[in-house]
Amino acid sequence: MTNLAPLKRALLSVSDKTGLIELGQALAARGVDLVSTGGTAKALRDAGLSVRDVSELTGFPEMMDGRVKTLHPMVHGGLLALRDDAGHTAAMSDHGIEAIDLLVVNLYPFEATVARGAGYDETIENIDIGGPAMIRAAAKNHGFVSVVTDPEDYAALLAELDANAGQTTLHFRQTLAQTAYARTGAYDAAVSTWMAGAIGQDTPRRRVFAGTLAQGLRYGENPHQSAAFYTDGSNRAGVATATQLQGKELSYNNINDTDAAFELVSEFDPANGSACAIIKHANPCGVALGTSLKDAYQRAFDCDRTSAFGGIIALNQPLDRATAEEIVKIFTEVVIAPGADDDAIEVFATKKNLRLLITDGLADPAADITSVRQVAGGFLVQDKDNGRVDDLKTATKLAPSEAQLADMRFAWTVAKHVKSNAIVYVKDGATVGVGAGQMSRLDSALIAAKKAERMAEALGLPEPLTKGSVVASDAFFPFADGLMEAAGAGAVAVIQPGGSMRDDEVIAAADEAGLAMVFTGMRHFKH
Repeated sequence: MTNLAPLKRALLSVSDKTGLIELGQALAARGVDLVSTGGTAKALRDAGLSVRDVSELTGFPEMMDGRVKTLHPMVHGGLLALRDDAGHTAAMSDHGIEAIDLLVVNLYPFEATVARGAGYDETIENIDIGGPAMIRAAAKNHGFVSVVTDPEDYAALLAELDANAGQTTLHFRQTLAQTAYARTGAYDAAVSTWMAGAIGQDTPRRRVFAGTLAQGLRYGENPHQSAAFYTDGSNRAGVATATQLQGKELSYNNINDTDAAFELVSEFDPANGSACAIIKHANPCGVALGTSLKDAYQRAFDCDRTSAFGGIIALNQPLDRATAEEIVKIFTEVVIAPGADDDAIEVFATKKNLRLLITDGLADPAADITSVRQVAGGFLVQDKDNGRVDDLKTATKLAPSEAQLADMRFAWTVAKHVKSNAIVYVKDGATVGVGAGQMSRLDSALIAAKKAERMAEALGLPEPLTKGSVVASDAFFPFADGLMEAAGAGAVAVIQPGGSMRDDEVIAAADEAGLAMVFTGMRHFKH
């Protein structure tokens, strides 16, 4: 293994032709011998470059519809030979193997093929074999060989050659090798994940997750924690695919909270009206429907103005001037929306640190997504909570009104996005009290009610908006005490999963208090 390795011969075989011609021209200008395959060779020749076909190197033509072309000792010997090993160099000489100093390969577009919904047979044909084999060989022999798997690294390669008189340093080759192994690892992860789904394996014996660095972060949840943000390659609308129009770089906590906000607001179809969600520490502190975005924002804000300060705002429709003018009245970290008109952008421009993210659409709330959480020694993997309830079972003597049912469904949707134990009071399509993350459901009910009392005082209202509200509980009431706390706060209707051993006691308490209560038969724990 040497520090400086000369670059005399390069093998190029790419499906993504971005920057290929410029790279080929730059290498040829430096006297590098170019070897290539199929469409890559044609593209280089069409640009006037002298290129040898890989078949000239191997003595074999491409065969089996291109499945076999680079799987040959002439290629892998040229990539794997140790230049400082006498036995290796003797074998090269005996068999006429030419050293390959640079491999430029990017793989068949397997992920893109899956993303566009291709059939099984077509997807199989887009599994690259020769490419990963060459990449792994070149990466293993990084003591002498440079391997480039991403057009983004072309400029760095040329700069490295210029800085070292046509040679590459060991550290540079090591960096390329690490990137190469990560790429083949991510590729294999994509193939194995697709195949598990294609053959109906919900819990395959081995499971791999991969990501691409989107940005390094200043720190994680706290300044002493290092962190980074990786994307998974999907095109789902959200914080990972959004365009940031202005504001400071997103932090770890910004990204986490913005994701929570956008997932929640995406539950509400913009065709059915405006919706706004305000998030603080990944919990909703206000969610509302409205006759306009401004109205929805104001109603969400009035649920808990104290917590909304420094929060994350998500909208289900494009941001307009009227809403923007309301938002900038207090300090807000991030606003995320499907779009924004020029007037709204002009308003936000006066707040240079306010981050504005545009997604060009909402996230599909029913998308088949895998949730992953690391624990000591392993990972917990589950499907995204896409649970929907169509049929509600009335458990009490008193049945809810149509207006109460509408509020119940809204409260139930919001409760799905609140940390357990979750209690959500709703009135007229807006949250009026949210209790989140408590060890006791009773405490969640109490905290939410106290918040409503505080807001009533701040807004100059004669009584808290929980009076006459509905209340949602993300899981069953194990005792009647939490239910009675909600009734004491003024709730008149309840939506909860049911299923407690003491359901009869809870139903009897609801009947005695004159409450209407429905069971969903489904819970929404969110830990």
